[in-house]
Amino acid sequence: MGLISASLLISTPSPAKELLNPRPSIFNEPPYNRGTRPSETPPIIKPTPSETEIPTIPTTPTTPTTETRNLIVLANANGSFKTLIKALTAAGLTEALQGDGPFTIFAPTDEAFAKLPQDAVQDLLKPENKEVLLKVLTYHVVPGKVLSGDLKSGEVKSLQGDPITVKVDNNGVQVNDAKVTQADIQGSNGVIHQIDNLILPPSL
Repeated sequence: MGLISASLLISTPSPAKELLNPRPSIFNEPPYNRGTRPSETPPIIKPTPSETEIPTIPTTPTTPTTETRNLIVLANANGSFKTLIKALTAAGLTEALQGDGPFTIFAPTDEAFAKLPQDAVQDLLKPENKEVLLKVLTYHVVPGKVLSGDLKSGEVKSLQGDPITVKVDNNGVQVNDAKVTQADIQGSNGVIHQIDNLILPPSL
């Protein structure tokens, strides 16, 4: 039901021209995902036998059998995602992301949101910008459970529809212009990868 709810949320046509403020102030600044372009058929990232794990990313060793909290409860308990939870609530996504899933969330920390231009977060949280906020947040979510060991350089399709560019090297994992700083925070319905920047859909 959670996945269906999320799909319904992002599939309802919402032309930008109907918004009172279709381009909040965050989009007037240099984008955090510069250089990224959507592709027509972005491939799903799959592990290969030759792919090696990146030891530089801290991981959380919990498993679905020992972690009974869903991703929203887990993020709330973490303490590093207060702004993200506030944004998810404003966008009406918390119920969907508490569903069966599974989901993979590339979750910006409070420090990541603090890097945004002044008043950008408040601008995004305004009711007239709900559709834009919804697209930004669902761009941070990937259907299915993708652990750090499953990632390799390439693209993965977000729930929003645009691809996320993934780069894996000896320095760790990068998604667009954000770095994964804590990987594999596992919940009962998926996994959270903590990132240090907000990433923006190329189509916005």
